[in-house]
Amino acid sequence: MDRELLFAKKIEELKELAAGQGGMVTTAQVEQMFEELKLEKSGMDLVYDYLKTKKIGVDTKIDPDDYLSNDEVDYLNTYMDSLLELPSYTDGEKQAIYMSAMAGDTAGKSRLIELMLPNVVDIAKLYASQGMFIDDLIGEGNVALSMGVEMLGALEAPEEVPGMLTGMIMDAMEDALGEEADSKKIDEKLVEKVNKVADEAGELAEALGRKVTVDEIVAEGKLSRKAVMDAIRLSGRKIDDIEIKEES
Repeated sequence: MDRELLFAKKIEELKELAAGQGGMVTTAQVEQMFEELKLEKSGMDLVYDYLKTKKIGVDTKIDPDDYLSNDEVDYLNTYMDSLLELPSYTDGEKQAIYMSAMAGDTAGKSRLIELMLPNVVDIAKLYASQGMFIDDLIGEGNVALSMGVEMLGALEAPEEVPGMLTGMIMDAMEDALGEEADSKKIDEKLVEKVNKVADEAGELAEALGRKVTVDEIVAEGKLSRKAVMDAIRLSGRKIDDIEIKEES
C-alpha cells in the first residue's frame, strides 16, 4: 500500500481507537500504530500535533471544559446524567446483545443503541469546537447509530459490531462538519458579494452627496447589473446607499 494511503488509514484507526477509549490513546498505542511506517521524529510529531488538534488526549483524557463553551458543558452534563439511567451490561451480556442485533431482533437492536449512546458522546468530543455545537454532533451520531444497527447482518462476528458502528458515527459527524464548512463558505461568499456592492455604492454616494441608482453604479464599470441586483436581493433590499425602485 502507498505510504500516504497507509498513513491516512492509520490515522483513521487511531481516531476509532480513541473514540472507544473515551477520547484518548496511549503513547504506546500511537507508536505501535505507526511502527510499520518507520516515521522519523518529525513525522511522529505531526501525528501528535494532529491528535492535539482533534482534541484526542495522549496518556490522559482531555477535559472537555477546556474547549467547550459553557452552554455545551451544561448540555453535556445534563445529557450524561440522563444516560446514567440506562442499564449497564457485563462483557458477556454485551456479546449477547451484539449477536441478537445481528440476527435482527428488535429488542436486541434497542439495547445495542442504548449501549452505544455513551460512545456517541465520546466521539462527539473528538469533533467538538470544529464548527458545530456538541449537541448537534451527538444528534448526527445518534442518527447514524440508529441506521447502523439495521445494517449488522453482513458482519461475520459480533466483535465487529462496535467497530462498524463507531466508524459510521464518525463518518456521520465528519460529513456534517464538512457540510457545515461548505455552508459557511457559501455564506461568506454571499456576504462578500453584498459588501462589494455596498462599498462601491457608498463611495459613489459620498461623491454625489446622495443615494445612487443601480444604473449609476453599473455605469462606473466595476460591477455588472446582475452583480448589483443579486446583492440587492441577497441583502433583502437593504443596501443603504442605493435608491431601490419597487420594480427592481
